[in-house]
Amino acid sequence: MKPTAIVYTSNTGYTKQYAELLGKKTGLPIYELSKADKALPAKSSILYLGWLMASKVQGYAKAAKRYQIEVVCGVGMGATGSQLEEVRKANQLPDSMPVFTLQGGFDMTKLHGVYKMMMTVMAKTVGKKLADKKDRTPEEDSMLELLLHGGNCVSEENLEAVLTWYEKAE
Repeated sequence: MKPTAIVYTSNTGYTKQYAELLGKKTGLPIYELSKADKALPAKSSILYLGWLMASKVQGYAKAAKRYQIEVVCGVGMGATGSQLEEVRKANQLPDSMPVFTLQGGFDMTKLHGVYKMMMTVMAKTVGKKLADKKDRTPEEDSMLELLLHGGNCVSEENLEAVLTWYEKAE
């Protein structure tokens, strides 16, 4: 079924940017999850986007209790299209549900509290491990660049697979 709206949860703004791009491309209205209940009736058919933390799509469980989720997009630091099985498993998504991952970005200054502390540790440990690795893949090079210097990888190009799915959905 084709979704009638886009609902998202964003922590540092990258997921919101993707929601806005998808809204422009599809013509669907966009709602932040915390405000969607005022605009969308329960059981509305939605496309859900959430930021990733340890392969968990943040806000998915809450959205799934209220809406009929047709497709899930997780936004994280990894390459677009990577970690699909991990995301599916961590969120207990059925095999029939389309799942996409989108590379967002990283900006330590946008993080606060426990997330900033966790990412500081992760950036140091994973960053050192990647920096020391001699045969890095292009995806690992991209991850290292984000960890060391931050950056925004949001792009329309990263949405190609999602838009192709949307065009074919009935």
